Amino acid sequence: MRITRALSASLLMLGLAVSPAVADSSPSPSASADGDAPTQAGTSFRTATEIEQGRTATANGSAGDYLYWSFPADAGQRPTVKATVKLPETHAAETWQIDVYDGLRRRQACQYGAQTRTAAAGTSSVELACTLRTVRAWSEPWANDPLPGTYYVRLTVVDLTTADLGLPVDTEVRVDSKDIGGSAAVDGSLAEPLVPGVAVKSEADDESSETTSAVLSAIEPEDGWSSGWWSDRWVWTALGGVLAALAGVGGYTLTRGAGRPTRVP
Repeated sequence: MRITRALSASLLMLGLAVSPAVADSSPSPSASADGDAPTQAGTSFRTATEIEQGRTATANGSAGDYLYWSFPADAGQRPTVKATVKLPETHAAETWQIDVYDGLRRRQACQYGAQTRTAAAGTSSVELACTLRTVRAWSEPWANDPLPGTYYVRLTVVDLTTADLGLPVDTEVRVDSKDIGGSAAVDGSLAEPLVPGVAVKSEADDESSETTSAVLSAIEPEDGWSSGWWSDRWVWTALGGVLAALAGVGGYTLTRGAGRPTRVP
């Protein structure tokens, strides 16, 4: 009877632990391009246009320009940056490239995706994609792992003829992330996300200064930084504890009578 009650209580606790994970793992509806999406791009890291994940930003430019956007990425996310460049009707072959940098302006390698593509003469558009490695909550100082904070997207043409330099182009950029979950969890976290200017702002707040310090990037995830503290790692930890407890109770029940002496009538 006690074993049945313990089993019921354990299953109830496990169900309560699993339910938030299921809710977090459900895909959220993606926001489509609307009037709130940016319609221009920056020309440097400092003037990068901030975009939210799940929205399609557009911008007009010229072949040869450097176009910059920035977006936030939190721990446990695997961002995928997609860009589409609409070319003029008449042009020669040209090669476009998309690069992604973190808050320290370190270039991040693409795990997969067509980061560089060549558009043949007369091609109407070219599509690029870059899927980053999973953002880690903490990393060694010497490592180049993606960390929570601001990420910069740079789109430019790396090879074109002189005659095509300055031709008008239309661009679209979109960032989406996949929540990896507990498999990417690490023991540690950053004191502050890698957002340019956040350290200056924090210092001013601690000193209760009346002067305001500009933050170069004000955009952040919808639920705030380190919003992904809950992951399926907690579920597997709880499940392992429940199974260990049940195994102990079951083993004790099976062996409790083995050591008793046999009664002789």
